[in-house]
Amino acid sequence: MNTPDAQRPRSELLRRTILVLVSVVIGLGLIEIGVRASTWTWLFAWPNYVLDARKVLAETDNGRSVHDDRLGYRPRPGYAAPGVTIGGNGLRDTGPVPAGDKPAILAVGDSFTFGEEVGDGESWPAYLQRITGRRVLNGGVSGYGFDQVVLRAEALAPVYRPGAIVVAFIADDIRRTEMRRLWSADKPYFDAEGDGLALRNVPVPPRAPAETTLTFWQRTLGYSYAFDFVMRRLGLLHDWFGDHIRVHKEGTGERIACRLTARLAGLQKSSGAPVLLVAEYDPVVWDDATFAAEQRRLTAGLLDCARRNGLATLDTYDALAATPRPRDLYVLWHMNAAGNALVARLVAGALGDKAN
Repeated sequence: MNTPDAQRPRSELLRRTILVLVSVVIGLGLIEIGVRASTWTWLFAWPNYVLDARKVLAETDNGRSVHDDRLGYRPRPGYAAPGVTIGGNGLRDTGPVPAGDKPAILAVGDSFTFGEEVGDGESWPAYLQRITGRRVLNGGVSGYGFDQVVLRAEALAPVYRPGAIVVAFIADDIRRTEMRRLWSADKPYFDAEGDGLALRNVPVPPRAPAETTLTFWQRTLGYSYAFDFVMRRLGLLHDWFGDHIRVHKEGTGERIACRLTARLAGLQKSSGAPVLLVAEYDPVVWDDATFAAEQRRLTAGLLDCARRNGLATLDTYDALAATPRPRDLYVLWHMNAAGNALVARLVAGALGDKAN
């Protein structure tokens, strides 16, 4: 051979590296085909699973929601699907309006307030209406952060002039205040500025086309059914399928949410309607002690801020924990009819004679 002896080791190393890489690629290819063959269907269909998931989410959200320059999105007026009815006012149906002339109770919050996974009459605002005999306006919106919940309350209170305002949250809503995009939907967010807050990303941009939101790895590994299978088993689909953009470092949301309770105090003063801040709980709280401890810490911190700002508060944890099996109060991720009925009773008791 004409190759100098000194170059042979490098040449041999390169050949071995190439062989290893080729072997890895072939091995991964065989694994991919093997996993697909186990389901048969995916052996002949090779979609990008991330892109497909985002397209489905966009179609669902665009059907049930409309863009809002200040909130990001809100329920579509007049939307109807089995078990879900959005009135012409953009609020979820809570049943026949009770007789009487007392001011309504306004309920705002996230998907727990909206009543995901249950019918119109099984959300806690619907139960609250039947318990109190007063009209309850369900202004909950699935996916909202605590910042959007507060902005929603500020938008609805002057329109309906309620006798009381119930603001509900789960601890994850605090984390959502650190984001400017969640599940491909852009949102408003706040920056801490001096002793107050500055609203950013308003007007909120419309939802970006799903095709434009994929990273390099999602464009490539998104086609792998084997990779998708592994991510599902590891419970990592939230970040893999989701399109989330963070603007604040982790933990900043606690300070922002605390300051947002001062805005709720301002709303309480300007509207004349007492504000009740209600803490609800993610079902994982009853499955994971470490997760539960962190969720309770975040919740306690926000409730404490609310009390310092003169707001009434309600922590539903003890009442939920006192039931024989708290996990049985949920469907999958949200409360079932029994769970919502319990929350409604607790809210009614906390409101007492506070509502005008």
